[in-house]
Amino acid sequence: MSPVDVTVVQGDLLDQRVDVIVNAWNRNIIPWWLLLPQGVSGAIKKRGGIGPFRELAKHGPMPLGSAVMTGPGRLPHRAIIHVAGISMLWRSSEKAIRDCVRNALRVAMEAGFESIAFPTIGAGTGGVGREKALGFVLGEIERSGTPLRVLVVEYKPVKK
Repeated sequence: MSPVDVTVVQGDLLDQRVDVIVNAWNRNIIPWWLLLPQGVSGAIKKRGGIGPFRELAKHGPMPLGSAVMTGPGRLPHRAIIHVAGISMLWRSSEKAIRDCVRNALRVAMEAGFESIAFPTIGAGTGGVGREKALGFVLGEIERSGTPLRVLVVEYKPVKK
């Protein structure tokens, strides 16, 4: 098996030049319009519009660790893959994070994409912490042997 092409970068997930980005989502249990715009989802709503979330709502509740693809709204990407990485108690786990990564990679490959960018799933609202979450995400990407070019983006606001 050839080495996986994965790079960790600091910046804004939405600014990455990839085919598809991953949004760590809340399983669609609470309607998207009731949630405060925060994290990756808040940034997508602000810059990409609410279209992807309306499309996502049609899929109904997502099992923990699952992945669903929607259009990109007004973002320059080809799609958004939403992953259910947070439990009903607003917590994430190693299993949920690894399942999210594995399922997002599968969806991206089935769609024929060549590149994907992940946030550090579970590091913020999920309560896992930056270092552990990054380790789980990177570990699962490496284990997958994916042919995709993968970026893992640690959020760092860009000064304008």
